[in-house]
Amino acid sequence: MRYAMIMAGGSGTRLWPMSRKKSPKQLLPFIGGRSLLQIAAERLDGPPMVVPPQRRLICAGEMYREAIRQSLPSFADEQILGEPMGRDTVNAVGFTAAVLLKRDPSAVFAVLTADHLIEPQDEFARKFDLGFRLVEDDPARFVTFSIKPAYAATAYGYVERGEPLGGAQFAGAFKAGRFAEKPDAATAQSYVKSGRFNWNSGMFIFSAATFMEALKSYMPENHAGLMKIANAWESKNRQTVLNETYPTLKKISVDFAVMEPASRDPRITICTIPMDVNWMDVGSWTSYDETLSPDQDGNRSNTKTAHLGSKNVLVVSDDPNHTIAALDCNDLIIVHTADATLVCPRGSAERIKDVAQRVDESLQ
Repeated sequence: MRYAMIMAGGSGTRLWPMSRKKSPKQLLPFIGGRSLLQIAAERLDGPPMVVPPQRRLICAGEMYREAIRQSLPSFADEQILGEPMGRDTVNAVGFTAAVLLKRDPSAVFAVLTADHLIEPQDEFARKFDLGFRLVEDDPARFVTFSIKPAYAATAYGYVERGEPLGGAQFAGAFKAGRFAEKPDAATAQSYVKSGRFNWNSGMFIFSAATFMEALKSYMPENHAGLMKIANAWESKNRQTVLNETYPTLKKISVDFAVMEPASRDPRITICTIPMDVNWMDVGSWTSYDETLSPDQDGNRSNTKTAHLGSKNVLVVSDDPNHTIAALDCNDLIIVHTADATLVCPRGSAERIKDVAQRVDESLQ
């Protein structure tokens, strides 16, 4: 059967001071009053619906369980896989695969993220249905989803599109060529110019059984730990085993731990499905900026503002009644919360995560 798991980990430190350990970016209602996690969950509703509500999961920190339940009451406790601590994406995916494998040996599951805005909805759903059909047809396939690049980004990974898989029923699917992580500007330009490379979206579809077999080959200790958790999942010792075992798992991304060695494994075929969508990774204030409409001088805001002689200024506040005035400011980011305020040049946006580590622990 088909399942879907939304990865909702990550601290979102580049969105400090609004994103904190206690209230990370995926739970902040800052996209038109909705959170990124709510938007990701609603995306699964379609139209068309690809995975029914009862077979949807969220993998996130256990400490956020209650906040997730309040934000998404349609998700039952059993649909939330609570990590005792973050151990990177390979363990979030492996945790899901191991639990699903115990419930349903034929499980095929999508890995989605809680970081992205994706439109149009029908293109997203159509391509995900194609991905499921590919793996249902051959469980030895690992499916990745790639995004037609809007520009030569250096902050994203790239996937090379290889030969078409063939067959009218799989039109739009290709064998994957190279995977490239965050290239320099010149390389990114060459990738986009070639027309063969797309951005790596971080979304996948796997057979739970095949994923766990691959993990057993490439990372046997992580596989053993995750299977120990899965074997205790229906017992009264579930939480004890999870709390003791999960923190011992090696912390590494699914790209490096599984996808890279799988690309050299003759037992596995890695496929890529390009998506022609508007795709935004809301991971920094400069990307959040694009969700807001500019005024005639390029200033954007989600709160009351007064601009005089300012251009290209982003103003964000968690208090819609708090007015922020900017006088003769250019290319700034201003973020106001009840207990912290950030002011920095746009060009320093990537360094905000460093500031977040320097402030008092109560503000992190």
